[in-house]
Amino acid sequence: MIKRREADTDGLPPGRRRLTSPYDTDTRWGVKRDLFWNGYKVHISETCAEATPGDGERPDEQQPPNIITNIATTDASVPDSAMTTPIHEALARRGLLPDEHLLDSGYPSADLLVESAARYGIALVTPMLADVSRQARTGAGYDTTAFDVNFDTQQVTCPQGRTSASWSPAVQRGAQTIVVKFDTDTCRSCPVRDQCTTSLRSGRQLTIRPRHVHHALQQARARQDTKRFKATYRLRAGVEGTIRQAVAITDTRHARYRGLAKTHLEHVYSAVALNLIRLDAWFNGVPLDRTRTSHLARLELALAA
Repeated sequence: MIKRREADTDGLPPGRRRLTSPYDTDTRWGVKRDLFWNGYKVHISETCAEATPGDGERPDEQQPPNIITNIATTDASVPDSAMTTPIHEALARRGLLPDEHLLDSGYPSADLLVESAARYGIALVTPMLADVSRQARTGAGYDTTAFDVNFDTQQVTCPQGRTSASWSPAVQRGAQTIVVKFDTDTCRSCPVRDQCTTSLRSGRQLTIRPRHVHHALQQARARQDTKRFKATYRLRAGVEGTIRQAVAITDTRHARYRGLAKTHLEHVYSAVALNLIRLDAWFNGVPLDRTRTSHLARLELALAA
């Protein structure tokens, strides 16, 4: 039996199930900052390597081009983080898994750091979202890194040497967590209470992840502030040029067909075309266009000349 769904009694279905076009029932609304669109997302994976000097006279002396290795297409409502594992699975099927995977910050999570290393042997090179606690955001007081977590004894020691009163495993937003609480009386008499908590009726409370996830997240956040990380992650900027090339040459932002399957096929053909263009340029000794000069920069160069 088919009946009308009432919002008050039946509730509204998730937005990802809402039909947004009578012509293409696979499309969904997507948003990224101030950009809204009805359609799909394309996720591009490509090789990347540090540029090496060459005179460009012979193809074997010129830096090989980046080659697109995988294309994934989803409707616009699918979050980027949901595609990290499917992309790894697709690369694994063709023996194209990298040792390091440079990702936009929308793709990783603390769980994916551990899963990617354990399941595929891949190290994710990506900025992790920062600690959102008040102490971490303001840069004043004691954030999570100031506490010593002992998973064996299931206790946390604060910077003043006091130990936690409770250790409670929980599930928050589908993720395994541990809620740690300090005794109210202990925190109330602490001389640095203002730097730790603003609660007047309870002690400090921390939410941490299980042991392996907690350590991986802490290490990733510490690593992303190093010069080595920044030098490595700089290579990911090349994919922005790939996106620009895909838009300018193959008009990737406009689907010629209806339906997710046909749109994905169109994206695959676009990737093949870009690979052929790059290989043709490399074999013929044409320098690779790895940088882009803005209109304003070109105007400044013209005026200087």
